[in-house]
Amino acid sequence: MNLNTLTPRPARGSAKPLPVLFLGHGSPMNAIEDNAFRRSWVEIGANFGPGRRWPLPELIVCVSAHWLTQGWHITADEKPKTIHDFGGFPQALFDQQYPAPGDPQAARSLAQLLSPAPDGTSVGLSSDWGLDHGSWSVLKPMFPSADIPVLQLSMDYARPVAEHFAIGRQLQSLRSQGVLIVASGNTVHNLRAMQMHMGSEQALDWARSFDDWVAARISAGESEALVDFQQRGQEASLAHPSYEHFLPLLYAAGAATDEDKVSYFNTGFQLGSIAMRSVVWDAV
Repeated sequence: MNLNTLTPRPARGSAKPLPVLFLGHGSPMNAIEDNAFRRSWVEIGANFGPGRRWPLPELIVCVSAHWLTQGWHITADEKPKTIHDFGGFPQALFDQQYPAPGDPQAARSLAQLLSPAPDGTSVGLSSDWGLDHGSWSVLKPMFPSADIPVLQLSMDYARPVAEHFAIGRQLQSLRSQGVLIVASGNTVHNLRAMQMHMGSEQALDWARSFDDWVAARISAGESEALVDFQQRGQEASLAHPSYEHFLPLLYAAGAATDEDKVSYFNTGFQLGSIAMRSVVWDAV
């Protein structure tokens, strides 16, 4: 795949750009438990393929809440490792592997394409990372054969929030080149406030309010307003004591267009303070 040309071309026989996905990943256990969240990821994956809603991607670019770096970096290994970046979970979770190939040439091209900051910051290539659980926990249920190359793009948490949205805008053109943009985080993520007694339809008031605000902005075609989420004051601080799980949403929203049709799934919560809302922006 030659990303340097930026020439839109059909994705495996389709003139329609691929969708953009924002997936609320929540607990790492969602990767192996038979629950509604994981089943929805499987269902989304089943929509890709010959004669289905979307063609199979030629490349997946994934932005995960769990790879924060100084500057931006892209995985550039031919065989990215599966990273188990968590603790205290059953051995079955640590046994999980997702041996999707990388694409070093596409990584180099993407690094040259992206201009992440007004100061001319360049994007680096990384051989130290791989696919963390923010990526593989959702990609494995969607594409279990692990035969589609995956690049993971890091996030520089120290940079202004607007710059993350701007990178999403730069990813937008890749959708017509057979590239699937997958962002993995949560619209609400506060581990300190978890309520062990709450089911998937229950949430703390501020968690539900913030998640509703996110959905309202997206549904109204005002995705860029998400950049100003901190203006919601205490509600935003409660929804994201640190906002690395919110930033991937900005990449996905930036990669969307005004013409995309928006739909939602997994609109429930985990333990009252983790919103699992997932978003599909689909070209019409």
